[in-house]
Amino acid sequence: MQVQEIIAILHKWGIHTLGQLAALDKEQLGARLGPEAVRMWERANGQSNRVLKLIRPPELFEESFEFEHEIETAEPLLFMLRRFLEQLAVRLSAIYLVAKELTLRITFSNSRQDEPAVAGKQVYERVFKIPQPTNDVDLLFRMLQTHLENFRSEHPIVAVALSAEPIKPAREQFGLFEITLRNPHQLSETLARLTALLGSDRIGTPILEETHRPDAFRMEAFGSTGFQPVGQAGVPACKRNGGQAAASPFRGGQDVPLPHSQDGCAPLRAALRRFRPPVTASILRDENKPAHVCSVEIQGKIVEQRGPYLLSGNWWSEKSWARAEWDVQLGAGELVRCHESEGIWKVDGVYD
Repeated sequence: MQVQEIIAILHKWGIHTLGQLAALDKEQLGARLGPEAVRMWERANGQSNRVLKLIRPPELFEESFEFEHEIETAEPLLFMLRRFLEQLAVRLSAIYLVAKELTLRITFSNSRQDEPAVAGKQVYERVFKIPQPTNDVDLLFRMLQTHLENFRSEHPIVAVALSAEPIKPAREQFGLFEITLRNPHQLSETLARLTALLGSDRIGTPILEETHRPDAFRMEAFGSTGFQPVGQAGVPACKRNGGQAAASPFRGGQDVPLPHSQDGCAPLRAALRRFRPPVTASILRDENKPAHVCSVEIQGKIVEQRGPYLLSGNWWSEKSWARAEWDVQLGAGELVRCHESEGIWKVDGVYD
């Protein structure tokens, strides 16, 4: 029975104070309202003992300093930040922790007189994500120094504070065929510079989209945990693909076994050498079939074709697409893949 239900029943009995509750018989009260009522009776009579739970307040890893005089150069600021990092590294190492994030706060003296006294100071705050948590003072200081080299402010600095977010050191055992980055921090700095130069949508790891649209992918933030080569190590390619026969580039025909390489394992396939981006082409038709192709890369008369192979997707959204693909052979012997979408022809590539 819940405490609120017991209190409601006691009120119906006319019990409204602790003295009235303590005057009741303990055994009779427990028989009628259960063990929770007995605990309430014991607390009312001072017979309940509670174990004291010790709670250690969370330790705050923060260092701050207020300058006696306003500073306008970076040297005093970097000197204090170096001291802060050394003290934080000692404190973190003493309890076997490392820093995963740094927060820099710089307080300025606002020289404008039209603002109230309470708002007379401005604060700049910047959070630094550490790619691989560490207590290396030199490495952390270089990260702060690189950021402050291009930092500019309109007002002098009066105070600085630096705090660290602790975390336990990561211990990861990689597989036999996995590798890790030699210097994750250097990679992170390089990626930050490339992102500033090219934009965040052009830096990262390409991830294939769950769609049948050719070459559809998105960019995700780069991860630096480890890398594993594609494929199953120690297993021949012909075993991984089940030893199936390869299809001819002319997909309308029958799948025929292709000759194998000298090691007797990997079959010799017709690979498509794609043009990225696809090359715009002019196609002449004969009875609604491609008869001649003309583009920057490929041109000539079409002697044989297979298609069209209709592809479409995302018809339920604004990113809907549809295309018709053709595999064609030119008079000179080239095997070419091209497609038509929204009335525009493009050459996707050439079969080797």
